[in-house]
Amino acid sequence: MADFFDALNDKHVAMIDKQPMFFVATSAPMGRINLSPKGYDAFRVLSPKRVAYLDLGGSGNETHAHLAADGRITVMFCNFDRPALILRIYGRGVPVLPQDDGWEKLAANFTLLPGTRQIFVIDVESVQTSCGWGVPFMEFERERETLKKAHAQSDPGEWEAKMATRIASIDGLPTRATDRYIAGEVGTEAD
Repeated sequence: MADFFDALNDKHVAMIDKQPMFFVATSAPMGRINLSPKGYDAFRVLSPKRVAYLDLGGSGNETHAHLAADGRITVMFCNFDRPALILRIYGRGVPVLPQDDGWEKLAANFTLLPGTRQIFVIDVESVQTSCGWGVPFMEFERERETLKKAHAQSDPGEWEAKMATRIASIDGLPTRATDRYIAGEVGTEAD
């Protein structure tokens, strides 16, 4: 049975804080739906009605393009332990890039990772919880360090040039490129 809430409460935040990963779904009015898994310590609850997550450069920039075109976003957390629970945050989001006003204040909520390209800020419209009885039990082993290592080993100039080419989604929707390389913490574990 699903329950809806107008904002995040303490139980929701406690569940979110325990999850090592989450999923993000966006869509523009036309074109593909984007669904991405996210890891690392990249999600923050800023208030009961506002959340944000740190985004690293990857294979594309679909979330940015979809939010610029439409703004709708869903974030989903699954509890792979007990109690069985799925939590969805429905809202409207915007990308904040390092060159944008407000970046410094927003970025202070995170440990910036190598390759950080933007932070997505989401105004919460509603929260839904459901049973999660179909979600398997899974145990978290560790984060993969490969993406952070690849960014950390990149030449900053080459990284910025590569990001500057990421100005369209796979459906041709426009995005804005970050204007700077961000160095950050990286682990030493092998994948």
